[in-house]
Amino acid sequence: MTVRPIRRLATGIALAALSMSVLSACGGDSAKPSLNWYVNPDGQDTLNALAKRCSTNEYTIKVQLLPSSATDQRTQLARRLAAEDSSTDLMSLDPVFVAEFANAKWLLPFEGEQADQVLDSDVLKGAAETATWDDEVVAAPQWANTQVLWYRKSLAKAAGLDMNQPVTWDQIIDAAADHDGTIGVQANKYEAYVVWINSLIQGAGGNILDPSTVEAGRDAKVTINSQAGKDAAAVIEKLAKSTAKQPDFTTSNEGTSLGAMFPAQGAGEFMTNWTFVYKNYEGLIGKPGGPKDKAEFEDLGWAKYPETVEGQESRPPIGGIDIGVGAYSKHPEFAQRAAVCVTDAKAQSELAINEGLMPSRQSVYDSDELKEAYPPDLLSLFSQSVDSGGPRPKSAFYSQISSALQSRWHSPTSVTAGTPKKSADFLNQILKGKALL
Repeated sequence: MTVRPIRRLATGIALAALSMSVLSACGGDSAKPSLNWYVNPDGQDTLNALAKRCSTNEYTIKVQLLPSSATDQRTQLARRLAAEDSSTDLMSLDPVFVAEFANAKWLLPFEGEQADQVLDSDVLKGAAETATWDDEVVAAPQWANTQVLWYRKSLAKAAGLDMNQPVTWDQIIDAAADHDGTIGVQANKYEAYVVWINSLIQGAGGNILDPSTVEAGRDAKVTINSQAGKDAAAVIEKLAKSTAKQPDFTTSNEGTSLGAMFPAQGAGEFMTNWTFVYKNYEGLIGKPGGPKDKAEFEDLGWAKYPETVEGQESRPPIGGIDIGVGAYSKHPEFAQRAAVCVTDAKAQSELAINEGLMPSRQSVYDSDELKEAYPPDLLSLFSQSVDSGGPRPKSAFYSQISSALQSRWHSPTSVTAGTPKKSADFLNQILKGKALL
C-alpha cells in the first residue's frame, strides 16, 4: 500500500536530479570550473599534490599528462593552441618553447602585481630570462634545471684530477679512458643532444646564433661556423673515438648512463646530467642500479660542468619548467592565480625535496628544508650553475633550429671539424625558407 507514494517520491527525486543535471549542462558557467593543467611526466606525485593544494572554492585544477619527450610535448600543446583550444588553461613548458608560444600569442601575459610576483628579484637570472618575451612576462618559472659533472671520487683520485679546480672535457675523457671508466652524456638524436652541443659552443665563447639578433626570427645571424663551433665538435669527435664512450653512445639519454656510475665491473664514470641524479642514487642505495651501500653512495662526487676550452669558464645547460596560461582559456583570471600558486616558494621546495627538481628562487635554496635535504656545497653548485648557465637560442623558430642541428650533428660518430659549417649552411637555408627539415 505504501509503494505508490515511495515510487512517486523516488520519481520526483529522479526528475529533480535530472532537471539539475540538465540545468547544470545548459548553464555550465554556474558550476565550479575545472582548470586543465598539462604537465610533463617529471614529478607527477608532487604535481598532483600541488594541483590539489592550489585548487580553491572557486576552481579545481585537474592534471593532464603530456608525452615524455620535450618535442612531443610541444607538438601536443601547439596543436591545441593553434586551434584556439579553450580547455588549455595551464601548461608546463620547456623554457625553449616559451618564445615560440609567446610570439604566436598563445600565452596570456602576466601584468601588474602578478608579473612582479612571478618574476621578482628572488628568481635566479638564468631562469628569469626564460620567462619573458617582447618585454612582457609570459610565463612563471616553476623549477630551474641545470647540469653538473657527476663522478666517482675514487675514479678522479686514481686519475690524479683535482676536482676542486675546473676540469676540461679533454681531461675527463683521458682520465676515464686510462682508468677503466666511462663518460656519460646525452647524444641520441633528440633535444638533449642540442643541449650538449649548445653548452659546448657557449663554453668556448660562441653561440649557435648571434645573441644580438637571436630574437629577429628568420633574420637571425647564424654563428655556429666559428672556432667555438669547431672546439665543440672536437670534444664530441674525441669522445666518439675514445674507449671511454659508453656502448650506447649514439642513442644515449638522461637515463641510460645512470647505471654506469656504480657498475658491477669497472671504475664508474664521469657524467653530465641534470639535478635529479642525487636524489635518484640516494633512493637506490642497496638496490639495482644504485650504490651497494651508503659508503659507496658517499663516493659520488659533483663539480661544475666541464670546460670546453681550458681556462674559459663553462656555461652549464639551463632547463626546467615554466608555467604558461593559455590565451584562449575561459577562466584566465583563475588560471593565472593558479599559476602563481603552483610556482610559489612552497611548491618549489616540495618539488626539490620530493623529486630532485631544483628551485628557480634563491630563497628556496637558502631554506632550512633544502639544507636538510641536500649537502650545502651541492645546493650552492646548483644555484651558481643556474645563475651562470647558458640558455639555448631564445627564438620563435627554436624547434626548427633544434631539428636542423640534430640532422647535421647526429650521429655523434660522424662529427668532425667540418660539421659546424655544414650545420650553418643548412640552418641558414631553413631560416630563409629555402629548405625543409
